[in-house]
Amino acid sequence: MNERIPPAPPKQAWHTQTVEAATAALQSNLTQGLSSDEAAMRLETYGRNALKEQGGRSPWQILWEQLTATMVIILIVAAVVSAFLGKWLEASAILAIVLLFALLGFFQEWRAEQAMQALKQLAVPNVRVRRNGRIQEIAAPELVPGDMVVLEAGNLVPADLRLVEAFNLRIQEAALTGEAEAIEKVTEPLTGEDLPLGDRRNFAYMGSTIAYGRGTGMVVATGMQTELGNIAGLLQRESNEQTPLQKRLDQVGKVLALAGIGTAVLVAIFGLWRGQPLVDVFLTGVSVAVAVVPEGLPAVVTITLALGARRMLARNALIRRLPAVETLGSVTVICSDKTGTLTENRMTVTVLDVAGHRLDLNEETNDVGQALYQANGRNATAEPAIRLLLLGGGTL
Repeated sequence: MNERIPPAPPKQAWHTQTVEAATAALQSNLTQGLSSDEAAMRLETYGRNALKEQGGRSPWQILWEQLTATMVIILIVAAVVSAFLGKWLEASAILAIVLLFALLGFFQEWRAEQAMQALKQLAVPNVRVRRNGRIQEIAAPELVPGDMVVLEAGNLVPADLRLVEAFNLRIQEAALTGEAEAIEKVTEPLTGEDLPLGDRRNFAYMGSTIAYGRGTGMVVATGMQTELGNIAGLLQRESNEQTPLQKRLDQVGKVLALAGIGTAVLVAIFGLWRGQPLVDVFLTGVSVAVAVVPEGLPAVVTITLALGARRMLARNALIRRLPAVETLGSVTVICSDKTGTLTENRMTVTVLDVAGHRLDLNEETNDVGQALYQANGRNATAEPAIRLLLLGGGTL
């Protein structure tokens, strides 16, 4: 049954093919679309058109990672030994520090794991497609390669599409390509298999927005096979590499563990040489080993990093792993795309200057009216020229 569906050509080849060749490759029909039976078979073969969580960490995995750090293991051992020696107060204090360390790290990293949800919000709930020769509205996850999708201004693109019709069609792709302006689309094949995504003007990508015009696109990739799905996969990719801070803390933990054991052995040897009872020598050695452990170090480090992560979150920078805060402190140069990543692709008024009156607006708000009352501690409505400007602009 699945043999009727040909293997999809390489992604980079779609934009180089004519509309007819692409349609024939996916055994679709420009006017009729797919039949319901064919769509059902393809859905079984290619899967649902949805971003999937893969390789993400479960809450238990995140918590386990917090509890298996070298310093935390040493603290747990110290707490157990303290309890064994009858020092319940010390044992309770150490366990409280371990709990604080684990919970702070857990909540920070679990919140960062939810970044996947932001990409899922770009998915489209319903979409209009051409099936069985007529326009139908279906759930976007039911889209399959070969479907003919009807596009209109204001729509979110539900999958990666090879455009087959474009009437004054412009698509806003800033979130994917970083291009600030809406791209005018065409249907003709393009030359160059390695064209950047932003130059593939006969394509519409999942998560982008139809800014103007209308058109029709043939689905060539769905779900995790789309460019947005590729980003989601990169976001969820597991990395076992430790940050410099984690490496240093692990080294400190190992050094302290060896130092504690060495000190305990020396104390025991010295006690036995002096003829002290074996039990007393053992308890003294263990007590010295526990005393070597800096119980407050993990708590201080975690609280400091959590405060740093909190300040960065207030500036819209989400830290996925808490120790990465310290690593960012060593960064001197950051290379990044701008539009749609560092910026919102939205113009913002920052200064009003008219008839000799100047007003610097509050950068933390996009509401001009609200900013007027906050800027420079003045009531800007007292300036007739500025008020007239705002009235002309429709703000007041």
